[in-house]
Amino acid sequence: MVRLFCIALLAASTASAQPALEAPLPPVRPWHGKSEALIVRSGDPWITPAEAAAFDTTPDYAATRGWLDRLVAASPLLSIETFGRSAQGRDLYYVRAHKGGPTPKPVVLVQAGIHAGEIDGKDAGLMLLRDIALRGKNRLLDKVDLVFVPIYNVDGHERSGPWNRPNQRGPRDMGWRTTAQNLNLNRDYLKADAPETRAMIALIRRLDPVLYLDLHVTDGIDHRYDVTYAFSGWRGYGARSAAVGQVLDRQLRPAMDAALVRAGHTPGYYVSTIDNRAPEKGMTQDVDTPRFSTGYGDTAHIPTLLVETHSLKPYRQRVLGTYVFVEEALRFAGDRGSDLRAAIDRDRAARPTTLTATWKPNPVPLYSVDFLGLAHDSYRSPASGRDELRWLSRAVTFRMPVFGSLPDKVVQLPKAWWVPATLPHVIDLLRLHGVTMEPVNAAVTRTLDMARATDPKLGSASEGHVPLDATIVHENRRETMPAGSVRVPADQPLGLLAAYLLEPESEEGVLAWNLAPAMLQRTEYIEGYAIAPLADRMLANDPALRAAFEAKLAIDPAFAADPTARLQWFYARTPYYDERYLLYPIGREVN
Repeated sequence: MVRLFCIALLAASTASAQPALEAPLPPVRPWHGKSEALIVRSGDPWITPAEAAAFDTTPDYAATRGWLDRLVAASPLLSIETFGRSAQGRDLYYVRAHKGGPTPKPVVLVQAGIHAGEIDGKDAGLMLLRDIALRGKNRLLDKVDLVFVPIYNVDGHERSGPWNRPNQRGPRDMGWRTTAQNLNLNRDYLKADAPETRAMIALIRRLDPVLYLDLHVTDGIDHRYDVTYAFSGWRGYGARSAAVGQVLDRQLRPAMDAALVRAGHTPGYYVSTIDNRAPEKGMTQDVDTPRFSTGYGDTAHIPTLLVETHSLKPYRQRVLGTYVFVEEALRFAGDRGSDLRAAIDRDRAARPTTLTATWKPNPVPLYSVDFLGLAHDSYRSPASGRDELRWLSRAVTFRMPVFGSLPDKVVQLPKAWWVPATLPHVIDLLRLHGVTMEPVNAAVTRTLDMARATDPKLGSASEGHVPLDATIVHENRRETMPAGSVRVPADQPLGLLAAYLLEPESEEGVLAWNLAPAMLQRTEYIEGYAIAPLADRMLANDPALRAAFEAKLAIDPAFAADPTARLQWFYARTPYYDERYLLYPIGREVN
């Protein structure tokens, strides 16, 4: 009894302390817009759970599926299908909205909840599906199909609570950013560790969408934009899929901005500032790598849009802005589907000859914009001991410089890559992505450009891996690729995607993610009683080696003071040394 009383007392104490622990967010600016008319009245038989709760809450996994099952049963336009399972065994499913007519129709693929606390897209999608199926908006399906994934990160969605996203204004309970395996699905597109990612990549390949929408919520600085978005090729910058980027920038962006403004929303480019404590310094428009949805889509020639509503706007406003965005994307794809498909085809026919393996910041702005900001001041924080930024509700507009990236490390693509049978997981990954491969049915010996990882350094754990950083040195070697290996030609639509995965310099590849860790392991050694006299003999008999050794002693005091390192230096120059130590096992065919 005493123990139960203590537990109850502790719970009551915690509950009473919770209001003091709530993160105080900046003031809310009043908002009204035409999109408010999208909300049905209380008591409507098809009111969504979020509407019924006045957008204070969002339904859990079971309630979301239950509502959708009921809607699908009520409309011949809708069907529901499972396309995978999460690490914890939950179904990954989508709702397809299809109306009779020409088949197959172009597909708009929309996913919500890749970061499950950023769930605006789910509740917007439920409202839009209802209005398509039952409320007269089925004309959106005249020329296009909608495939809607309401909850992508289903396990994170069920790790729900009021304390998950301190910088976000609603809903009351929010899901968790990462999966049950603590993987960020929007960093997993290329390496595809998560079962959710593998299921999504397979779905993308099956549908081959003309538009792919990835719905998010973003925090960061406060400002007046409520719906921000991004794609590769914004203002003509950074697109690997140049033709797709042109269609998105010159055709979709004006149409989307106009639709959002008509509905009462304020669209803009995704806001990511250089310094959140000094936002006037500028914002960035980076080139996304294929770990991200936008970078993956750009590399695989899939028109991909990142949608980021602003976390400090009320949930109701954000959901409505997302609804308008998805509706206009459907309308655009129906009207301009042939333009999108032609652009996809042109980009898939292109054959780039180089890969920008790494990027660096460009100190010169790409352009500047009249930024719709909010005023801020500062106050002295006893907790931090410094002046902290405090946002105010007063509108300000200023010229915001926008900075991009410059190519840092650029590599020339080979004719092909050779992946040995000893890396079956890499071969499986290439197969998942749809990369063309030529099987090696009998052992092949040929000269290949091979890479050695000198001075390797392991980083901190990241996204399920311990990344590897190294200086890459190339060498020509006679290599035997056993049966079961594959040759991956660069001359193919996904040649650049293969390059990101297989090139040793790539920051997104097998080496960087440490997917071939056996190359770091040494298995044979030489005892001091054997190497020391051998090294003395090498010094005495080889003047060039002596000169190199003495030069090393002169420039590296730590080496000079380490007897073991000195003997290892000689060991590496004997025929006893393992020639495959630190050798990256994937070869490059350059001739």
